[in-house]
Amino acid sequence: MNTILYFSTRGTVYETRAYTRADVERLVHDQGLHSLTSADRQFDFWFSPSASRCQRRVNRAATELFLATTDFTAKTVPLLRGSVVVATHDADGDLDGLSWEQLDLLVDRNRAVTKRDARVLGRRIQRDLRLERRPIEAPQVTGVSCARPRTLVKR
Repeated sequence: MNTILYFSTRGTVYETRAYTRADVERLVHDQGLHSLTSADRQFDFWFSPSASRCQRRVNRAATELFLATTDFTAKTVPLLRGSVVVATHDADGDLDGLSWEQLDLLVDRNRAVTKRDARVLGRRIQRDLRLERRPIEAPQVTGVSCARPRTLVKR
């Protein structure tokens, strides 16, 4: 049984199945997959770094779980964007499903995130959202001081 967790961009977490890397690519909607591994090398977080504009917002649930399973602090944890898949791997490094024990361990670790860490992470996400919404300003057109206006020459 290859049970994996799929974290949608809207915050919903689904339990689904994947048997190959191609299945994960279909879930994340991209061919340029990257993965990060938990501190104990037990969990793999698959995501796409080149998500489309509508998928660029931070996936808070996946980022919190990544924080809970690694040695990062709330100030240094990478902000995971778009859809994220959490799975594991076998001894050969191939994709493998999560066991019930691993799912229970993920729940326990996620509950271990302190209120302070959640607050700091929330501030980082809000700051990122503000920066993303900031309109891109067009460069100001300035006159050149040595330029003179043209005058018509009568011949």
